[in-house]
Amino acid sequence: MAEELDLNLLRVFDALMDTGSVSAAAQRLHLSVPATSRALGRLRRALGDPLLVRAGRGLVPTPFALRSAGRVRELLEAAAGLFTDRTDDEPQNWRRSFAVRLNDGLSPVLAPRLISRIAGEAPDVTLRFLTDDSDHPEALRNGSIDLDIGLARTPVSDVRVRRLYVDRFVAVVSSRSKLGRAGRLTVDQLCHYPHVSSQGQPVSLLDTALERIGRSRRVVAYLPTYAVSSLLALEDEIIVVVPHVLARHLIERHVPVRWHELPLALPSLPVDQRWHTRMDGDYPSQWLRSHVAAALEGVTSHRSV
Repeated sequence: MAEELDLNLLRVFDALMDTGSVSAAAQRLHLSVPATSRALGRLRRALGDPLLVRAGRGLVPTPFALRSAGRVRELLEAAAGLFTDRTDDEPQNWRRSFAVRLNDGLSPVLAPRLISRIAGEAPDVTLRFLTDDSDHPEALRNGSIDLDIGLARTPVSDVRVRRLYVDRFVAVVSSRSKLGRAGRLTVDQLCHYPHVSSQGQPVSLLDTALERIGRSRRVVAYLPTYAVSSLLALEDEIIVVVPHVLARHLIERHVPVRWHELPLALPSLPVDQRWHTRMDGDYPSQWLRSHVAAALEGVTSHRSV
């Protein structure tokens, strides 16, 4: 029966859905494994659904559990909001988490800076970074995520947008390679040397630009993220095309690579943060958004006015 549920059980449900593991959920909630297992049993009886079922060595959620996860998260955030929504409440007293969907080209740059800022002001606030694997606004609507950060998308009426900066693609190469010692990158070099690329937009944008001038490049491997593919630039004579903000970050962290401007024009990369309209006046959400913008101050070379 639904009346058997309380916030503590819903917190267990949320942790189980997030981790897919009784032991990991127990660790997150500072509970014993037997206590978490008993809570899962109570949830199953109250909701009339197994919620998580065995698949190999792990657990996978049932369709009912997947449908319910967003609503449970909304309830928990609403309950937390009773104590954190007042503007006179101090972030250092908050105990909550924020879910941020983040473009993988930006994640190595923003995540450590944002974590540092948040930890210094609100030590009991947790950030959950999710992969940018969908451009659908439903996750913002149902509360599965609090903030969506990535390339500009088609606007929708119930989602607010703030431009963070405008980026561009550059070519990253090993600083020890011939290309790393070259004064600039030519179209002939771009087409001659092998490329390692991440799946998605940069492949089509660059290939389309080359097709316009009757040229093509040679991609020898595709990797799932910019962050991973950029590390292959450490190998001699390989070109990796990544956002400029990531290339700068690698060099600032003393990774032995160099970036070149591409010798042909590609569309710019406007990067936004997005949130649902119901979060406009929510003080913790405003606080998070301001920290995102501040964390990117000075990091990007083409910030918007």
